[in-house]
Amino acid sequence: MASELKTLLREPQTVEDLHIPQNIVIDLILRLLFSEGNVALSRMVQVIRVNSQILDKLLLWMQREHLVEVSQAGTGLGRLGYVYTLTEAGQERARAALDRSQYVGPAPVPVHYYNKGLELQTQTAQQVRPEAVQKALQGLILPQDFHRRIGPAVNSGSSLFLYGPPGNGKTTIAQAIGRLIAGTEPIWIPYAITAGGYIIQIYDRLIHQRINVEGGRTAELGRIDRRWGLFRRPTVMVGGELKMEALDLRYDPVAKFYEAPLQLKANGGMFLIDDFGRQQVSPSDLLNRWIVPLESRVDFLRLRSGQTIVVPFRQLIVFSTNLDPNDLVDDAFLRRIQIKVKVEGPDQRRFFQIFAVMCKQMNIRFDKQSFAHLLHKWYIQPKRVMQSVHPRDILRTVTAICEYEGTQPRLTPQLIDEACRNYFVD
Repeated sequence: MASELKTLLREPQTVEDLHIPQNIVIDLILRLLFSEGNVALSRMVQVIRVNSQILDKLLLWMQREHLVEVSQAGTGLGRLGYVYTLTEAGQERARAALDRSQYVGPAPVPVHYYNKGLELQTQTAQQVRPEAVQKALQGLILPQDFHRRIGPAVNSGSSLFLYGPPGNGKTTIAQAIGRLIAGTEPIWIPYAITAGGYIIQIYDRLIHQRINVEGGRTAELGRIDRRWGLFRRPTVMVGGELKMEALDLRYDPVAKFYEAPLQLKANGGMFLIDDFGRQQVSPSDLLNRWIVPLESRVDFLRLRSGQTIVVPFRQLIVFSTNLDPNDLVDDAFLRRIQIKVKVEGPDQRRFFQIFAVMCKQMNIRFDKQSFAHLLHKWYIQPKRVMQSVHPRDILRTVTAICEYEGTQPRLTPQLIDEACRNYFVD
């Protein structure tokens, strides 16, 4: 696998080594010059992420065609320090390039190269040890050996269904899983890909955390094609705002290039659908969208030209809901979810542990009498179900009351009553 990946990521030395039409790179140069005016060759290398020898060769051709001219010669850097600007003919060509697309950024990688790269890096599941899972969940008060229910799902890298009553940490558990996956071996992802003559931007600065590669080379892989970046494994989290359009290629009719769907951005990492069942799209439509990718581990995306492209679906997809799974999904879909984990509310012992931990975190002295009062009056008497989130919320309300009256946050039965009257709806 390492030798294949090394070949795939090897730095291109010629235009042909890029495996994309030469005009794509020329258009990127034209659009960059049009938007920034005077641009040094070193700046082009930084933006387009193609080495200086290739760009210099293209710029020499563009000079001969009277599309660009040198506006300033560098000192001591040779042609790398040259600053270029568009000629009148070049501006006309640049406008035509902008009509085709307004994308300015790293040159794209062919979609089949992207597919190969992802497959090579995900053909072996990430192996996380029990100690790592326990460490990831250590801030949470969970049932004993709860990590044994989560760890296998992370290692399988397929799917996980978290369900149970609200307020018991499903989202927090999923976020901990995301951090755990992000901390495993980083992954090489191209900034953009090309398919059917279109550019599809994958890189999202809100999702992809780049790892600096010193000198553009690694000991294992040598000099790297800079169109690929090394990233922490991504985590994409969506909730009730999710719409079906976010799962398809999104074409910007003004910019005239595509933004990758969320699952493509999440490849190699984790995709969390939180509050499943409360999206702006029906659960059945959402589930039908995932049935084929979950089973075949590939996804099908359609370009506006009608062409369909196939891309890998290699991520841990997590569904989290506080609704009854039997009301949301049928048996056929549940069979495709490898692991289902119920996250239940705490018993009295765990509720006490959570309350004590939250007191310590919020710098409030624990008071046994006040806690016993809370338990008896607000849970046992009214037969209220305990939730893991209650201690934090009640103590926050106590703190707000104390700050309002200008006193040090503390616990008393009277403050517990006032906080709970403000918090619970009976």
